[in-house]
Parts: sequence; C-alpha cells; structure tokens
Amino acid sequence: MKNVAVLGATGSIGASALDVIARHPDRFRASVLGAHRRVEELAALCARFRPDLAIIADAALERSLREKLAAAGVPTRVASGSDALREAAAGPLCDTVVAAIVGAAGLESTLAGARAGKHVLLANKEAVVMAGALLLDALRSGGGRLVPIDSEHNAIFQCLPPEHRDLAACGVRRILLTASGGPFRGKRREELATITPQQACAHPNWVMGRKISVDSATLMNKGLEVIEAHWLFGAAPAQIDVVVHPQSIVHSMVEYADGSVLAQLGNPDMRTALAHALAWPERVDAGVAPLDMFKIGRLDFEAPDRATFRCLDLAYAALSAGGTAPTVLNAANEIAVAAFLEGTLPFLAIAEVIEETLTAVPAEPQTTLDALIYADLTARREAQRIMRRAFC
Repeated sequence: MKNVAVLGATGSIGASALDVIARHPDRFRASVLGAHRRVEELAALCARFRPDLAIIADAALERSLREKLAAAGVPTRVASGSDALREAAAGPLCDTVVAAIVGAAGLESTLAGARAGKHVLLANKEAVVMAGALLLDALRSGGGRLVPIDSEHNAIFQCLPPEHRDLAACGVRRILLTASGGPFRGKRREELATITPQQACAHPNWVMGRKISVDSATLMNKGLEVIEAHWLFGAAPAQIDVVVHPQSIVHSMVEYADGSVLAQLGNPDMRTALAHALAWPERVDAGVAPLDMFKIGRLDFEAPDRATFRCLDLAYAALSAGGTAPTVLNAANEIAVAAFLEGTLPFLAIAEVIEETLTAVPAEPQTTLDALIYADLTARREAQRIMRRAFC
C-alpha cells in the first residue's frame, strides 16, 4: 500500500490523481491532501478519502476547514501554511508525493519530499524551471525517485531506458517535445491583439487550470517544458526540439542515433501519466478509454510559429543564460499571466513583460534556495514595475 500526499488536491491534476487512487484502494491511499484556498472542495475530498492530514495553504482559512470537518464528523487533522506543506511532504504520513501545486508556491514542498527520499510525482514544472540543480541535488542526497507526470515528460520517461542520465551513452540523438499549439494555432500576431482570458483558456484538447491554459496559448508552457526536459533528462538545449502536433495523441518522442524514433501515444487524459507514475514500474488501469487509431485517422506535425509565439524563444534564451535566468522567466510569466487573467494586461504584452524583465534582472549563479527566492521576488517586483509603467 502506497500512502500518497496529493499537494494541489483541488486542481485538475489533483482530481485526476485522486480518481486513479480511488480506482485502486488496495494499492493506494490518499493520506495527505493539500489545497490553496478551496475550503469547500477540500472538505468534501476529506469526507470522501479520509486522509490523516488536510492542509490549507492560506492560514486564514484553517479555522473554516477545521469547522467544516468537525461538522461532518471527519477525523482528519488540519494544518495550514507553507511550513505545513513542506513538513507533510517530508514527514512519515506519506511515501509518495504528488507535487501538483501551481507555480513557485510548490517549490519548497517538492524539494522537501525529494530530500526525504520520497517517490516524487512531479507536475509542478516551475519547481524544475526555478531550481533544477537544487532538485537534482535533493534527489541524490535523499535517495528518492522522481517520475514526471506532465504528459510530455512522462512520455519521454517511458521512451528512455530505465537509467538515462547520460543520453549519449543511451544512444539518444534528441528529444521531441510535442505541443498542441493551443487555441490560437495558425493565427498571426495581429489577430491576437484583442484576445480575452476566456478565449485563451479554451484549450482544444486538454482540461486544465487557467494559468497553465494561458501558458499553452502563449507557448510558454512548452518553453518551461524545454527547461524541464534539460534538467530531468540531462539534455542540452540543442537536443530538445518542439513539434506542434494538434491532435495531442503523440505525447512526445525520443530519437536515437540509429534512426529509431520511439513515441508514447494515448488519449489526452492526465490519468494515463498519473497511473503510470503511481504504479511505476508496474502498470494499472487508469480509467482512460482505449486509443482508437481508426477513429483518429491521421497524425499531423508542424514547426512552431516562433515569430508569433515569442515566449518559446524567451525560454530557450533563459535556459542558455543559465543560473537564475529561468527563475526570472518563470516569475515574470506568473505576474504577466495573472495580470492578463485579471484583464489589466493585453495578451501580446505577456511576452513583452517577460523579455523586459529578463533584460532588467541579470542572471546570477543558481547556488542556494535563498538566492532563487531572492531572484524570484526581484523579478516579480520588476515585472510589476514594467506593467505599471507601460500598461497602466
């Protein structure tokens, strides 16, 4: 029996993880559930899954959660705040951590789980983008294992040999990250000037949260995944290519020196990657419909439009700059996307804010968590200053 901490339980990844867990009560138990502010949803999940511990990140809501669980007769213990999330990830209540907290907020709990030797199921790509070197050090020191649950990186994981830190020794030539192209594939820059948050969040294939949906629309999501692939698989930037594949059936590919290209295919459903990661190295039913190749009929591939969707090249540039540049990229993107979703920043200005922030905040060596947090806060302040000056 695996005891699983689902951090980000009320989000789309958390819901998929809990669906898989519920299908296999003999294998998995949700022992810890964490959420940001959705008290009602977290209380309902506690009533269903009866975890040992429930954590609400916003400490102001701890009393409300405690009262709701008491009224429902649920004996789950309640805690709040980032310290509680970090302690739960490292503590004895779980051996597996689903790291699904969105954005930089999920960094510390992910690192804590890695240092404690846990089986880390990583959906929080920002943790790798911000602190790739620190995460790898934490995994080495803790002796744990990381299995990515982003569909693309999970696909790459499945297409690589079990031990793949040295890609050259494995005969790997390059990694091909597939991208759906988002809701605006094929549109030109001038067509995107009046895009609304509702349009940007209407992904054609995947059901995702609002922030990651906007990242998909700008191709920043794919840029973050390029940085993630560099750290997770030891791939140089030149070994990572992005291929637009609108059907979202091929989740990514690995090309080998002998000319072979291995691909992982499946319906666009996050439960496939989650079931694989939860049960790894075994396989279990994910509740996903079988792939009907006859119904699909065709698979299309094309190059990304880098001129229109500039965030992809900004991510490559940050990866090449190294150090804290990816942290600055991620922080500026989070600030810009939040402003767009609030209606105070135009869609096309997201890339402009990120580019100006990268110019204004020089990259420093990625040495300590404190240095990364400082770079993150500095970049957020600078991005907000840029927006006030140019767009308010």
